Amino acid sequence: MIDILKNHRTIRQYTNQKIEESLLNEILEAGVRASTTGNMQVYSIVVTQDEAMKEKLAPCHFNQPMVTKAPVTLTFCADFNRFNLWCKQNNAEPGYDNFLSFVTAAIDALLVAQNVCVAAEAKGLGICYLGTTTYLADKIVDILGLPKGVVPITTVTLGYPAEEPKQVDRLPLEAVVHHETYKDYSEALINELYADKEELEENKAFVAENNKESLAQVFTDVRYKKADNEHFSKVLLEVLKNQGFM
Repeated sequence: MIDILKNHRTIRQYTNQKIEESLLNEILEAGVRASTTGNMQVYSIVVTQDEAMKEKLAPCHFNQPMVTKAPVTLTFCADFNRFNLWCKQNNAEPGYDNFLSFVTAAIDALLVAQNVCVAAEAKGLGICYLGTTTYLADKIVDILGLPKGVVPITTVTLGYPAEEPKQVDRLPLEAVVHHETYKDYSEALINELYADKEELEENKAFVAENNKESLAQVFTDVRYKKADNEHFSKVLLEVLKNQGFM
């Protein structure tokens, strides 16, 4: 299992081989064994295999080809709807129409998503997380028919790999691990920790092709711009309000 985790690669190209229902269910069953707050399991997984439905979802993920090319697309949702209904049917008044409850359910959804991904890789499948889910969550809510109390959190494409990409870089362990208390970073340490990332030829090319001075500028000015972050923040906050979490 340690080897599987340490050899993770994001797979964006898949073969045409279908995933058998029994295998998919085995992977999902492993997923739902993930830790969950108070054993409430306040999440749901929407499995999309129908080609027409994948076509509808694709624009919500900026038409990244994995959504339609992968045999299975999984949308992991924070879901208090089911738990709320159970409470009301048993003369218990739920108090989960608030931001804390959303965070609780979002954490649950992400934990089960990661379990599903590890289980899938253990069975020889490839996965790709789509970070676009919360950008256009309002559109996904409509397409998937999500009721109040349900918000999409992340999406994973799943299939048999048609590629063996190079592993992407990671910061050294000392960059992300703090012992006992958080130790803030000096300018010199930041330079040291990011040096290997900045020296990678593909990252140097990334800087050049975007006509930027540094890799950091590619992130702030091109990939994750302030204006975009603010816009999609408003969208997500409106979704939380409409879905009953504010």
